Amino acid sequence: MDQVLLGCSGRSASRLGFGLAAVGRPGYIALHHGRDLVDASVAGMEANARRLLDRAFAGGVRYFDAARSYGRAEAFLASWLASRELRSEEVTIGSKWGYTYTGEWRVDAEVHEVKEHSLQRLLSQWRESRELLGDHLDLYQTHSATLASGVVDDPEVCSALADIRESSGVAIGLSLSGPEQGAVLERALRVEVGGRPLFDTVQATWNPLEPSVAPALREAHRAGLGVIIKEALANGRLTGRNAAPEFGGILASLAREASRLGTSISGLALAAALAQPWADVVLSGAVTTEQLEDNLEAVAVVIDDEALESLKALAEPPATYWRIRSALPWT
Repeated sequence: MDQVLLGCSGRSASRLGFGLAAVGRPGYIALHHGRDLVDASVAGMEANARRLLDRAFAGGVRYFDAARSYGRAEAFLASWLASRELRSEEVTIGSKWGYTYTGEWRVDAEVHEVKEHSLQRLLSQWRESRELLGDHLDLYQTHSATLASGVVDDPEVCSALADIRESSGVAIGLSLSGPEQGAVLERALRVEVGGRPLFDTVQATWNPLEPSVAPALREAHRAGLGVIIKEALANGRLTGRNAAPEFGGILASLAREASRLGTSISGLALAAALAQPWADVVLSGAVTTEQLEDNLEAVAVVIDDEALESLKALAEPPATYWRIRSALPWT
C-alpha cells in the first residue's frame, strides 16, 4: 500500500488507515454494529481487535487511530504493539483527547461519552495516552473541535498543545464534527503559537452524502496540514446494510455503479474518498475481518470521472446529514 507524508508533520502514513472507534467498546453509532460483535466481553473484543490489527498490518496499513473515549481502544492497541514487538518507526499512531468514556461497557448506557475541552482534561488525558502508548504515539488530536466548545480559541489549551509538541515531539492535530466543520477548520488554520501554526493535521468527516468540508480541507492541505478522512461510509449508511426505505433508490444506484467498477457499495464510497486530491489517509472503521477485507480492496479500485460525477448527486444539506447522524442509535 502506498505511503504518504502527513503534510508537514514529518509523519508517514498508509493511504488507508484503521480506526478503533467501533472495536474498543461494545456500543457505537453505526448501523447494526451490535450484529458484528460475536463476543462483547472485554476479552472477546480485545481478541477481535487484535485479529483486525493483524490483518490490517498484513494488508499494508500503517496508520492506526484511537482516542481516550474509545473504551479500551488505546489499551488494545498498546498490547497489540507490544505483542508484535513493533518499533515506533514501523507504524504511525494517532490518538485524541477531549471526550471521556462513560459507557461502563454497556450498549444501553444512558451516556456513552462526555465532552470536555478544558486545559485540565487535556493534561490528564495526555498523561493517560502517553502512559499507554509511549513513544509509539505520533499524533495527538483535539477530539471533535467545534465553534461551541471554543477550544481552538482557548489560549491556555493552545499553549499547552504547543508545549506537548515541543517536549515530546508528537504532531498536533484536530478532528472535526458537525455542520460547521469548514468554519472550525478555517479558524484553526489561523491559530499560531510562538509564530508557528499550531495544527499539523486535521481529521474530518467527508463522504458522498456530506462533502461540504471539501473546500476547507483543500485549503488545509495546501497550507501543509495532513488530511485524514473519517466516516467515509457515513456510519454504515453507505453500505448494503442500509435498509431505510427512503434510501432504496440511492442504494440501487450505488450498487449499479459499484458493480460497473467491480467493487462493493462500501468499496465505492471509500474509493471516492481516496480519490480526493487533498486526502492523505482514509480511515476504515471495520469491525469484522470481512469488512476489513472489503475496505482493503477499495485501495485498488480505479474510480473514474463518471463515478465521481454520479456520486455528487447524493450530497445532502449538511444540517440534514448531521440531524440523521445524531439520531442514529448506539448499538
